[in-house]
Amino acid sequence: MPYAAVNGTELHYRIDGDRHGNAPWIVLSNSLGTDLSMWASQVAALSKHFRVLRYDTRGHGHSEAPKGPYTIEQLTGDVLGLMDTLKIARANFCGISMGGLTGVALAARHGNRFERVVLCNTAARIGSPEVWVPRAAKARSEGMLALADAVLPRWFTADYIEREPAVLALIRDVFVHTDKEGYASNCDAIDAADLRPEAPGIKLPALVISGTHDLAATPAQGRELAQSIPGARYVELDASHISNIEKADAFTKTVIDFLTEQK
Repeated sequence: MPYAAVNGTELHYRIDGDRHGNAPWIVLSNSLGTDLSMWASQVAALSKHFRVLRYDTRGHGHSEAPKGPYTIEQLTGDVLGLMDTLKIARANFCGISMGGLTGVALAARHGNRFERVVLCNTAARIGSPEVWVPRAAKARSEGMLALADAVLPRWFTADYIEREPAVLALIRDVFVHTDKEGYASNCDAIDAADLRPEAPGIKLPALVISGTHDLAATPAQGRELAQSIPGARYVELDASHISNIEKADAFTKTVIDFLTEQK
């Protein structure tokens, strides 16, 4: 498994597609409590158009989980540092939930490094201290298993959960094996990040994707984010929070159509 030392942290990453070809790059950023495997349904299709860089956000998957709390500046710095290490001057970016929040910060603060951004199931301000402070505390004191039954049912609609138990089992396994300090420290980063004042300064072409049934980052918040970014587009899928898995085909087509559209 490839690793890169970035920002004082070992980050696990994976590249799909012709690494040494001329296709544009896309960086994929996972949601809280998952890892780079969450993008499995998108990789084959994306690789026909892009060199695909996936990574495990610090504190997740096989990436290192240094002691927190973390900050949105660290999360964006990890992306830029990984791109620098791999000599990627510019890329497209697609992030979901926490990864989408990272994308808002990257687009607002480091727009010169990106072509287009896709911000999925996210908002410029996700949740509140009433959500994140007790969740981080519970992760640290009781571990990830104590959170699973409360958190995971919010990620998918009831129909999908009933229809795809094997998928849910895989996602649950990744969640409960996420480093508890890494998870909690990312909760700290999300709690401290309010990017609503910065979103209107984004100059990049942006697509915001929401899930109609998402309770964690609601469609209203997604529309608010899209409306705050000049020229941004908004698409709503019939899904809950992890829309790239629940509505994989529609999600993938929406992303590819946006990223490959002629300017």
